[in-house]
Amino acid sequence: QLQLVESGGGLAQPGGSLRLSCVASGFYLNFYSIAWFRQAPGKEREGVSCITIGGATTDYADSLKGRISLSRDDARNTVYLQMNDLRSEGTAVYYCAANERDWCSSDASMYGHWGQGTQVTVSS
Repeated sequence: QLQLVESGGGLAQPGGSLRLSCVASGFYLNFYSIAWFRQAPGKEREGVSCITIGGATTDYADSLKGRISLSRDDARNTVYLQMNDLRSEGTAVYYCAANERDWCSSDASMYGHWGQGTQVTVSS
């Protein structure tokens, strides 16, 4: 009964910040690498960032470079995606996904466990 639940999305002003959370149940996140993906209507699902079991992070979306930070709190079974200086093109559904291996990938097919997604809308 593995489950990932995203939260923290919603409306944000351009230039504002949001912190998305991914909470795991049925398994311990400390044994998984966790990635964030996003998908806007009519666009392909895009890798955003990933954090390994050891805490190493990789950012994949060039448009978000320097404006995001991924972290994990294994005691809370939670991974966070901090997004700053939000822009309208950041509007999308954001998903977290778990990989049972201690490495990261921007390929969505490498992840077997997915959350339902949380909507982020950046608008004035």
